[in-house]
Amino acid sequence: MLKTIDIDDVEEGMFVDSIAKQQGTFRITSRGRVTSAAAITLLKKKGILSVVVDMSKQLKPKVVEQEEPEAPAAVPETSHKVSFESELEVASKLHTKGKYIQKTMLESVGKNLPVDIAIPEAFTNNLVSSIDRNPNALMCMTKIREKDTYLLEHSLNVAILLANFGTYVGLAEEQIQELALSGFLHDIGKIKIPDDILHKPGRLNDQEMTIMKDHVYYGTKVLIEMGIPEPIVETIGQHHERLDGYGYPEGLRGAEITQFGRMIAIVDTYDAITADRCYKVGMSSKKALQILLQDAPEKYDEGLVKQFVQCIGIFPVGSLVKLSNEKIAMVLKQHPVHATKPVVKVFYSIRSNHYLEPKELDLATISNGVKIVDAVIASDFKLDFNKYFNESIVV
Repeated sequence: MLKTIDIDDVEEGMFVDSIAKQQGTFRITSRGRVTSAAAITLLKKKGILSVVVDMSKQLKPKVVEQEEPEAPAAVPETSHKVSFESELEVASKLHTKGKYIQKTMLESVGKNLPVDIAIPEAFTNNLVSSIDRNPNALMCMTKIREKDTYLLEHSLNVAILLANFGTYVGLAEEQIQELALSGFLHDIGKIKIPDDILHKPGRLNDQEMTIMKDHVYYGTKVLIEMGIPEPIVETIGQHHERLDGYGYPEGLRGAEITQFGRMIAIVDTYDAITADRCYKVGMSSKKALQILLQDAPEKYDEGLVKQFVQCIGIFPVGSLVKLSNEKIAMVLKQHPVHATKPVVKVFYSIRSNHYLEPKELDLATISNGVKIVDAVIASDFKLDFNKYFNESIVV
């Protein structure tokens, strides 16, 4: 049953069919449910005076709340240094929550519905707090990837990596939060790209690439309409710009690209290279860092690339390495001085071709000569790394 009601009478859970009366040119191009008070506020700001709602599709607010998974209530209000083990459970919940927020946010943008920006803001603030307490926990979570969820995980990972990077270079907390939010929102425009191009299992042709590049335009347009602060929109708009002027969408060069624009370009590229995509297998972190160093200073800021390498390490936390004793291990903690001697957790024997009881090993203190031979990826040995991680690390 359709009913026209005043905007002041709109409640969470109502299903908006269309705009009845307004001041201005804001359009709702598809119908959808009001999921938050912030969405109603945004409609009011856009000059909406009354709307047509479908009363038969209305949900009670408490039902809407039940759709959302439980928030990570374990996040402490104050930041203090804690152990990897203590923070890992919190980080795991944050990671799950982040993917859920990405999914619901992209669905809303895809339907041209308002997004409650307070939700990603609060989330990225919690993310920054976790990084401050122990960065290794969330850094580990960036290595957990599921098939067909690249878009969700990529933006989340970029936010995590930027928070860690910003902390490492000594930015103020407010700037780190701004960077993290920029990373979390940077690919929001991709929901406007046709699926056959976004998920094409092969190289895009010139016409398809032109369409794909429009995701930056769509993203910044949506963010401006959401009322996102201009500096964040600027950073997001520059994540595909390159110092040599051959990036997009504006072809900015050199000093025209901000520090945050340079940082997000480095992190975005790094995570994209290491991710499994529908058309390629992800590379190791070590290989991704080598590519970034090779492309600096032409494409990327050389000083920032070197700082990023120092920040995450040659063998980043969560990455896999092959040891000289023919075993596979996951990096748990960087050594403050010796980059090639981190703390690792051994869990697989190459020689015997089977999983081992996980055992922690400090490569800086052992005397039997075991060392890292190279960085590897799980698919090299047909390992179900996600299963191992969830069963043996997140306990």
